Amino acid sequence: MSTPELLVLHAVRLLGFGDEAAIAARFELDPTLTHELLLDYQASGWVSWSEFAGLEGWSLTESGRAENERQLAVERPPVVKDVYEDFLPLNGRLQAACTNWQLRPTTTDLLAVNDHTDPVWDEQVVGELAAIGRELIPLVARLTAVLPRFAGYDTRFTQAKDVETAHRVWFELHEDLIATLGVRR
Repeated sequence: MSTPELLVLHAVRLLGFGDEAAIAARFELDPTLTHELLLDYQASGWVSWSEFAGLEGWSLTESGRAENERQLAVERPPVVKDVYEDFLPLNGRLQAACTNWQLRPTTTDLLAVNDHTDPVWDEQVVGELAAIGRELIPLVARLTAVLPRFAGYDTRFTQAKDVETAHRVWFELHEDLIATLGVRR
């Protein structure tokens, strides 16, 4: 079971940039403990607070990334590598579906923007995402059996209200997998 110390730092990594509420919510952590750990991590140089364009939040520093990778290496079960290998073909399909959501080739323009006026095209994309979501369920179950912090990715993906949200959940899962494995994109 992952410690709150790992989960807070890992949540910052997965979110990329987030406020304390979002960081605590990512793994259903106590907000007071999350606040204390973020301040400790700031003092250690692992996270930094910034404000821009009306947004405020925490982000991971390079030393925080290294610390998170050190923490993750301690709890790296072999099943994560096996699941990641099964995940990669789904990742390719997801990338293709997201591209098809954004682009709809025509006879004169292979990179034409999808204007979403072809319901058959869009339904095929949504259908592919639904199929990917169904195939994700057993992968997340295998991960969650050994690392409970992986729970919910499948549910969040299948309940996403739009392609952008589904892609964001997928990106977070991908980052979680490669971070846990200690590999780079």
